[in-house]
Amino acid sequence: MSEKALVEGAAERTAAASFTEINARRLGPFRRYFRNHPRVTDAVVVLIYLASSLPQSIVATILHDQWLPLLPVIAAGVVLFWRRDRPLLVLGILLGLEWLSLLTSDGQASVGIGVWFALYAVAVRHPFRIAVGALAAAAVLTITPLWFVDALFVEEAPYLIWIVMGFVLMWYLLAVGFGVTIRRDREHETALRDWAVRNAELASATERNRIAREMHDVVAHSLSVMIALSDGAAVVMKRDQERAREVLDELSASGRTALADMRRVLGVLRVGPEAAPLEPLPAAGSLATLLDGFRVAGLPIRLGLSGPGLPENPAFQLTVYRIIQESLTNVLRYGKSVTTVNVAISRTGTLVRVRITDDGRGSMGPVVSVGTGQGITGMQERASIYSGTVDCGPGPDGGWVVDARLVLPEDRESTNRGADSVRST
Repeated sequence: MSEKALVEGAAERTAAASFTEINARRLGPFRRYFRNHPRVTDAVVVLIYLASSLPQSIVATILHDQWLPLLPVIAAGVVLFWRRDRPLLVLGILLGLEWLSLLTSDGQASVGIGVWFALYAVAVRHPFRIAVGALAAAAVLTITPLWFVDALFVEEAPYLIWIVMGFVLMWYLLAVGFGVTIRRDREHETALRDWAVRNAELASATERNRIAREMHDVVAHSLSVMIALSDGAAVVMKRDQERAREVLDELSASGRTALADMRRVLGVLRVGPEAAPLEPLPAAGSLATLLDGFRVAGLPIRLGLSGPGLPENPAFQLTVYRIIQESLTNVLRYGKSVTTVNVAISRTGTLVRVRITDDGRGSMGPVVSVGTGQGITGMQERASIYSGTVDCGPGPDGGWVVDARLVLPEDRESTNRGADSVRST
């Protein structure tokens, strides 16, 4: 099985389990029990039917001095147990038994309550039009035999037959109404469950993309710096051992930093006290360290700031940090004969512009890549979170230009306190 299928299956199981738990709390203990034990529910329905119908049929049996009125009622109870599996078939059998029961008992015994439960099962199981058709058929087939029951035609109560017919129709309408309502509730639950599954799959995909983007930024940056430092150490080893020792110390520090960043990124996958914090690390305070690391690796970086500082929004600062990190990593990886790298951060109102340029020759030329080829895409994805854009391409005088424009989040009040941390670089 593919990794994608495994992830989607896990997302579906997680969403389904979460929704099931929420729905179970909403149903309550009794409804939850009967929902989880449908055959118990069927048995209870049969018992309710028999408790309601048997007394009348027993009286009719005694009055008529024969067991024939009792047989349709008992047979209906047996058939009713299967109403959940074959509701239309059960309804048809019960309608036939209703005829037999009314005519053999002169209207004193009936399986009408069983018909009520069968109509409810039809409305729950089948679409509305089928439920209406079943209602019409039941009304016609159970009201018709009433005209052959002599007990319903009494001179003192000439409207008795109409009253009985009205009650029969009313109970049948209630049965179908309850069934349609339950069916719609279950369809709504199914729609919510499907939505929860889709939302979990989307969240899973988003989280995978976020982790992949973070891992790319950490690994590509760290490996590029470490490769440059190791190459530099090899060059100066024989000429200046003290300088080589400094470069090797920086190489070791870069490796430890990369390992710590990877642990932080992967730490969000854990649960419990060892889990990493979910909030992003502030980037402004570590920007100076980032630039110093690139300078040690050989990039002549100049930083320019204008306008108010960045807001104290860790996620926004991390976006700026990662864009600068990826841009400088690409310069270090692909740039040739680079003598100047300019990093400019400017803010005008709610617009923050980050521009990284270099004067190298043959930038982005064909070289062996240590990345995944998704660096520019990752920058664009980060910028899009803040309604921004990232434009990359060759500069007019050579080199490479990365021009990112970000819009400050409106729900956070921008302050100038972030200026001090950025200008400390």
